[in-house]
Amino acid sequence: MKPVVNAQSRLPFVTIAMPCLDEERHIERCLHSVVAQDYPRDKFEIIVADGGSKDDTRAILDRLSRRDPRIRVIDNPDRIQAAGMNRAIREARGSVIVRMDVHCEYAHDYVSTCVRVLAETGAANVGGAQRPRAETPFQRALAAALASPLGVGGARYRRADAEGDVDTVFLGAFDRRIFEVAGLYDPQAVTNEDAELNARIVRAGGRVYLSRAIEVYYYPRRSRRELARQYFRYGAGRARTLLKHRRLPALRSLAPFALVTAGSGSLLVPPLWPGASAFALFYSLVAGAEAARVARRLGIVGIAKTWSIFPVMHIAHGSGFAAGLCRYALRPDWDPDEERLEPASKHAIGHPARERDRDGERASSVS
Repeated sequence: MKPVVNAQSRLPFVTIAMPCLDEERHIERCLHSVVAQDYPRDKFEIIVADGGSKDDTRAILDRLSRRDPRIRVIDNPDRIQAAGMNRAIREARGSVIVRMDVHCEYAHDYVSTCVRVLAETGAANVGGAQRPRAETPFQRALAAALASPLGVGGARYRRADAEGDVDTVFLGAFDRRIFEVAGLYDPQAVTNEDAELNARIVRAGGRVYLSRAIEVYYYPRRSRRELARQYFRYGAGRARTLLKHRRLPALRSLAPFALVTAGSGSLLVPPLWPGASAFALFYSLVAGAEAARVARRLGIVGIAKTWSIFPVMHIAHGSGFAAGLCRYALRPDWDPDEERLEPASKHAIGHPARERDRDGERASSVS
């Protein structure tokens, strides 16, 4: 008789890597959705890289890790998410690295679907769409704006129905071996670190794949002030990536910058004021019409909120992009001669037999 092969025994060991900082509001709910994954419980670990939280985040993590030995907390003294991911990857036992963020909730089959899609596509990184989940009226209006091409420029990773090769995905699940080729996250990248890493992955010959079967929900910002700060940082991060890689991003990323540059420049030239006023009116009408289309279920108040969100996103992103161009052109914080970052580890990654040996040891040590 042929021996019976247990399908679960062939599943890779997975490391869930999660950077966090001052997340007492979200950390417990997030980890509940993570530990409830349908992936075999002896086949994954959770590494939380805490950036020195000053609230109750660390106390909550300590309590949860005592309850579930799969949860391990490490320190991230650099505080930046990218640096935290690197520390988690270096500590990781898994041959698959799944990035998770605290401001999210995950479908019960998130990890198993990521593993399946990695195997089926042969991609180096797979992920799902960035699906918003709203709790407040402002978040519902913001979610409507994020569903609009006017808000996100048609980015495919924002579309729940999109499928196929893309330039970047939300979060990501990686074949660990790609970090030996493309390098780790850029530890100086405060924002846009995912897109920057994915650019190196694609340049190294890997594929980034977006799957509609991978479901993750995130909680968007709760006020215009928070949103403006977030999008300013996004813009600066995109400018940094452009200067570092010396390649233009997708045109949708440049549209807010062009809007801010043209608007600011026209204010300095009095003969252009009538044209600038006409363009501002045109922009307002387009934004209002789009707000009415995407937020009609929210009523008049919701439409008005959505209408006001579009310029916040565009002006903040465009201003951040301009500030980033100035900052990083004058003082780049990366080595221009560096082709790749430090490898993920000194293990012999890429040798399947050794991977299986290590997975067997890990499975026996995780309860």
